[in-house]
Amino acid sequence: MSDASPCDDCGDAVADALTRTVRLSVDRAQIDAQRLCPDCFATWIARYQREMQPDSETVGDGSSEIIID
Repeated sequence: MSDASPCDDCGDAVADALTRTVRLSVDRAQIDAQRLCPDCFATWIARYQREMQPDSETVGDGSSEIIID
């Protein structure tokens, strides 16, 4: 397969048409980019959703404060 390159996570060769690229940018500056196969991309999405979801115990408990100067 001439259009296959390794996945940045698992290292398996994957066709370019099947890859997904995850880019992390802060203030328009690219911090990281990963080229992932479909399986590693699905794992990345699941981890992202799990880690970014607020804890049910801390939502609405009044412990967070917003200070505006």
